[in-house]
Amino acid sequence: MNQERISFALEVEHISKIFKKGKTVVKALEDVSFKVKKGQIYGVLGPNGSGKSTLIRIISTLLIPDTGKVKVFGFDAIKDHLKVREFINRVSAEASFFKKLSAIENLLFVAGIYGISRKVAKQRIYEIAQKLALDIKRLNEPLEDFSRGMQQKVALIRAFLTQPRLLLLDEPTTGLDPRAKLEVQKFIINLRKAGTTILLTTHDMVEAEKLCDEVAIIYKGKIVASGKPQELKDIAANHKKNITLEDVFLYFTGYKFEEVEMEEAIN
Repeated sequence: MNQERISFALEVEHISKIFKKGKTVVKALEDVSFKVKKGQIYGVLGPNGSGKSTLIRIISTLLIPDTGKVKVFGFDAIKDHLKVREFINRVSAEASFFKKLSAIENLLFVAGIYGISRKVAKQRIYEIAQKLALDIKRLNEPLEDFSRGMQQKVALIRAFLTQPRLLLLDEPTTGLDPRAKLEVQKFIINLRKAGTTILLTTHDMVEAEKLCDEVAIIYKGKIVASGKPQELKDIAANHKKNITLEDVFLYFTGYKFEEVEMEEAIN
């Protein structure tokens, strides 16, 4: 397959996914479609429980959709799942580690799985740690001693260790303090500048507007709007000044974002 002729890093076509909990049927995703161009940061915005994480797991080949298909650089995520995994890596809000081991031990273990030599791995680890403002000396400490923000930075190092062409970031800054959040956001922007395509899920509308070239707003498993942030703001403006993506969410769903977040937390 001639990769240079492929315009899209990611193509999601009519994806649906249903989960059954006893007699209850939950539609996690319903007929979701969008495309991500090479080199973009594409945001999927929605409250908790809207289907964002399910979508990420399907794209990363960890779940099979009930209907529809996903293509990564032209390869089918089901039929060519092994090839697709060569292109992608994923960071979730709750990264899993061997907490008793040091950060460097965790990272070198992953490097070994991917066939990356210790010498090359250490070089990449130190370079990425520096970009994330993570003290290299602390990489020798057990991960259980790391703050939530530091663990998330290690998760980003782990994900980018394999130099993925498509990076899937599932709520990567959730729970981070303001400084760590800014450092992670800066790293994401620099990755895009270096040519990495990024799919970012978030419920932080300010973050989405700051980072994303295009966005899709997801609500109850459905894409209700998509486009460039300013285009969506223009549609929802209705003579309002200083409109935000939260106003866009209200326009397309009929609900305030914080109201939906509160309802999800209660349920």
